Amino acid sequence: MSKLNSIDKINNLNKSDFLTIFGNIFEKTEWIAEKVYDLKPFKNFNDLRHKMINQYDNCNYHKIMEILNSHPELAIEKILTKESKEEQSNAKLNECSDEEFKEFKMLNLEYKKKFGFPFIIAVSGLNKNQILKNFRERIKKNNEQEFKEAKFQVKNIGNLRLNQILEKY
Repeated sequence: MSKLNSIDKINNLNKSDFLTIFGNIFEKTEWIAEKVYDLKPFKNFNDLRHKMINQYDNCNYHKIMEILNSHPELAIEKILTKESKEEQSNAKLNECSDEEFKEFKMLNLEYKKKFGFPFIIAVSGLNKNQILKNFRERIKKNNEQEFKEAKFQVKNIGNLRLNQILEKY
């Protein structure tokens, strides 16, 4: 696929190519990219970003829960999207000691049982010790606080992924 060095190239993408590129901005949530595709043409990259984030921000509680539950359990999930695998690998979550792995496993189980969705954090720029520290702190929050935090983290991840795509193209 040719490089997208201008918004015109993005505007000229067919739906299939657009979804291949932007379909996993929000983990396993291609339908957001489908809705954004229908909002073309984009004036510039910021317009595309705004429309993508706006689709997410306007989701109701049930859609947000679906999105949250589309995310993998950190360090223990075996089947990952290309993006999650790269993000977790960069944070060295694939190199956990037995002790770290057991703690991630226990925290993932407790967290999901308490909140009804997996622990979500934008791991970019963090190492596994920082992630575990966040995990230990956030599991103590109440449901409302953690729902807001998880929703914020998903938005963070979406922005980071969008930045990576737009930097490449």
